Amino acid sequence: MNSQSQREIDAALAESLKELAATKPIEKITIKEITDKAGVIRPTFYNHFQDKYELLEWIVKNEVFAPAEPLMSAGMLKEAVTFILTTLENGKAFYKKAVQLEGQNSFNEIIDRCVYDAIENHLDINKITALADYPWFTSQLVAEFLSHAISWGIIEWIKKGMTVPVTELADVYVKLFNRSIIEVVAGNKNK
Repeated sequence: MNSQSQREIDAALAESLKELAATKPIEKITIKEITDKAGVIRPTFYNHFQDKYELLEWIVKNEVFAPAEPLMSAGMLKEAVTFILTTLENGKAFYKKAVQLEGQNSFNEIIDRCVYDAIENHLDINKITALADYPWFTSQLVAEFLSHAISWGIIEWIKKGMTVPVTELADVYVKLFNRSIIEVVAGNKNK
């Protein structure tokens, strides 16, 4: 594996973690099991990741959120959200295991950070904060609120078996970004 690039090694370690998660809880998977399955030695793992939770975050960032970046940058919010949710749905078995991680290094924290970064990079938060005109109503507060709300919705969707169709969930998220929650709820009653 010496001739492989860093990205290839990261991907091999990620695939190894995902395969192992099919047979046991992520918190019980050891670094040795990950490296053995990936065909690398333990020091190689630590040259790339601090621990398996950082590897899990790499998976979420690189396989779920990063590919949606071009869509978000092009203002294609619905397509980006649909891509993210579809990717999670396609890895349903793995993400159902990942969502069981709680406490420090929880999957919820990882999703929350990824959503926060996407919001910070692609939404005009200052436009939202200007509407309230309160000094405490900062762009960071708005980004944190939105990321917590969105990641909570994603986590609950995964925990409940991803039974809500991706298209419907993406539609709700897009409506929430384009309208107030009151308009979204009232709009459903008026239909």
